[in-house]
Amino acid sequence: MLRTSFIFSLILLGAKIATSQTFQAGSAIIDITPTQWPQNLIGGFTPKPCETAHDPLSTRAFAFQNGDGRVVIATVDACVASREVLDECKAVAAEATGWQTSEMMISSTHTHSAPSPQATTYRETFVSGTSRALIEAIRDLKPAKLGYGEDAVAEEVFNRRWFLEEGKMPPNPFGKLDQVKMNPNRNHILKPAGPTDPTVAVLDIRDTRNRPIGIYTNYPLHYIGATGGMVSADYFGEYGRIIFERNRQADGFVAALSNGASGDINNIDFEGSRPPRAPFEQIQIVASKVADATWRATRNLEMDQNPKVAILQREVSLKKRTATEAEIMRAIRIIKMSDAEIGEADLPRLATNYASRTMKHKNANETYEILIQAIQLGDSALVTLPFEVLVEIGLEIKEKSPFEKTIVVGLANGAFGYLPTPDQHDLGGYETWLGTCRVEANSSEILTKHLLEMLAELREK
Repeated sequence: MLRTSFIFSLILLGAKIATSQTFQAGSAIIDITPTQWPQNLIGGFTPKPCETAHDPLSTRAFAFQNGDGRVVIATVDACVASREVLDECKAVAAEATGWQTSEMMISSTHTHSAPSPQATTYRETFVSGTSRALIEAIRDLKPAKLGYGEDAVAEEVFNRRWFLEEGKMPPNPFGKLDQVKMNPNRNHILKPAGPTDPTVAVLDIRDTRNRPIGIYTNYPLHYIGATGGMVSADYFGEYGRIIFERNRQADGFVAALSNGASGDINNIDFEGSRPPRAPFEQIQIVASKVADATWRATRNLEMDQNPKVAILQREVSLKKRTATEAEIMRAIRIIKMSDAEIGEADLPRLATNYASRTMKHKNANETYEILIQAIQLGDSALVTLPFEVLVEIGLEIKEKSPFEKTIVVGLANGAFGYLPTPDQHDLGGYETWLGTCRVEANSSEILTKHLLEMLAELREK
């Protein structure tokens, strides 16, 4: 009788534990490599035609649900993806799953070796694959637990904006002199114009038997490049491959690396010396270092069995920059020049490119509707911005966030160019030029204020 009672009590205890386990998570990865060739690779002022892929492009998605709270987050191997295309992906997934588009976040990794999702020869493949990844992650939901960890890879992040020796600053495309230059001649550098952020932030997702479901990681570093003119997911894809191979015994395991606040951070060591690299060699080196940091960040994690899941999003109107009358008149003159006249005029580098961009900013009082999100996953939070975000902005948000564990995701839910701080805007340089930076100089302050309010609201609930 006592034995029967004991067994019955264990059954009741097991049932109680199962009932209290309300957090669920799922993952999915879908190949979005182009199926039509050639494709134009994005990443420069003149897109490069491409006939083949070195490695696959992917959409990697993770779904989370706890009670009424639910969110699905995804990374897409794209340089940038417009809000229009990403909204289409979300709408397809919402129709198939019943989830709201406001419960979805998609960010671009920023590989410069991928075609534009807006291209007519690629859009269908991109939308079909990305929406399918969202759907499959949601359908994969299972009882789970979540952990957050951090480590650092400091030796691979460098601020690319530099003050130069007096007299060494070349004119910018508008015929003026900036105070700092992106990727300058290292023989003339004085000091970087901003900090770096070496943080490797990791969300470790496991089932209730401690088997890996997925790893979602964030690192504030631009792409690496040097992909030999082939389609490639850059170090983001290589990282996912390495982490998968280290966990390949886990059925359905997915690893993703998202782009952090890295608008002014790249992988060029301006003050050091690095041996020559073969194509993809540096990609493999950096991806391996971030993978090692991921292991260090997750090996002794405390896993949350029942983390809260919540998301808030806002539409924020930002003023589009307006070109001055003098800038418009100069742009018109340059555009009307013949190739011979341009050569004789000895125009600054990229003057013709930015003349065309200037004309897109000739109308005053235009605005962009910017979608931003704050996502809570237990004691950690993610914030999203549809920009190439300069590192100072990410550092400020993390410092002021009511969540000690905060991840800043760039190029999320769209792409509206660079987002510098007002101080960096005053210094000039590529990231601040009209056409590269499409919004007013105080935009980062406006968005930071909104995001911190949203984080506070999540924390108080």
